[in-house]
Amino acid sequence: MKKQVQALFREIYGDHPHIRTFFAPGRINLIGEHIDYNGGYVLPAAISLGNYVAVAHRKDSTIRMYSQQFPDSGVIQLSLDQLDYRSKHSWANYVKGIIQELLIRKYPINHGFDMVITGNLPRGVGLSSSASIEVLVATMLDHLFHLNLSKETIVEIAQYVENHYIHVQCGIMDQFAITFAQKNHAMLLHSTTQKHAMIPLNLSGYNLVVVNSKKERSLIDSQYNTRKNECEKALMILKPHFHVKYLCDIDYESFISRLDLFKTNELYLRRARHVITENLRTRLAADALMQHDLHRFGELMLESHYSLKSDYEVTSAELDALVELGMNSGSIGSRMMGAGFGGVTLHLVKDNDFARFTQSVSHGYHHRFDIEPDIFIIDTSDGAHELIDVRE
Repeated sequence: MKKQVQALFREIYGDHPHIRTFFAPGRINLIGEHIDYNGGYVLPAAISLGNYVAVAHRKDSTIRMYSQQFPDSGVIQLSLDQLDYRSKHSWANYVKGIIQELLIRKYPINHGFDMVITGNLPRGVGLSSSASIEVLVATMLDHLFHLNLSKETIVEIAQYVENHYIHVQCGIMDQFAITFAQKNHAMLLHSTTQKHAMIPLNLSGYNLVVVNSKKERSLIDSQYNTRKNECEKALMILKPHFHVKYLCDIDYESFISRLDLFKTNELYLRRARHVITENLRTRLAADALMQHDLHRFGELMLESHYSLKSDYEVTSAELDALVELGMNSGSIGSRMMGAGFGGVTLHLVKDNDFARFTQSVSHGYHHRFDIEPDIFIIDTSDGAHELIDVRE
């Protein structure tokens, strides 16, 4: 992809003697859904699909940006003092937000640049395309202007821009995983302390497979905020008895011992039960991977989906069907991934069963919904980095 993105740069801007190229992956979350805002553990991994940028310095204060994924926007041109959010700039706001925040923090970005972005990461399906761009741009600027940013600072700035410039209230998981990831590893990450451990992802004989339902996630914004509010209400019921800050601070046995507190609040009971059991499942899943017990890991994936379906109510007919079809077609573990109400499912499929899995899931899903799903094997990746040829 390095040659392709540099060729795109030359097509848009002409030749330049010093074009630099960077990559930032997308991410999957193996397990630990709707946990990041409840103070618990998640288990993400960076993937080989992602976003690429080619960039070259300018001598003036002009910034020119082009995205192959948004060709109708053309080249967006502005200067270093024109970084306010503008809805018509769509994808470019992620770039502008990172630049603006670095300037506010007095980092020396003292001239403009030309850049193009391309990639193979599907947008809007739960693979963190926006966080990938944020981390990509922060990493690019760090190298381009010798800012000496720590990885922790890159994560913090990327999340801050998402929360306060883009105004999406995401947690830390996406930016953290995309920045710190290691190939062939998952990351057990505590969403509030940011303590993390790299977990070897030895899938010998199996593949992680993502299936895109192509179901638009139209309910995400409203229902995401509703679920956060319901979790806060559940926490208020439990807090006087456990004196905790987050639902995930309560262990499963203690929670089960006080179900009486929810006698008149069955909805909040179910929301809390998902969060507390999912937090436990995530730690058990990391242990299973450490022990190379893929069948146990697959069981926990399926339990996660059923909890998201019954207790948290964020699945959809399409996602439920893909999990059912997957489990009947060779998967040893399947679940919805992401915020829900559409997007993708994740499956653990034996190498020898992949062809059967693909044919059966595609046929069954098309029969039910008249939609042909996208199915692809996921490979893991290192975190955001500059692409440098060995000979360089």
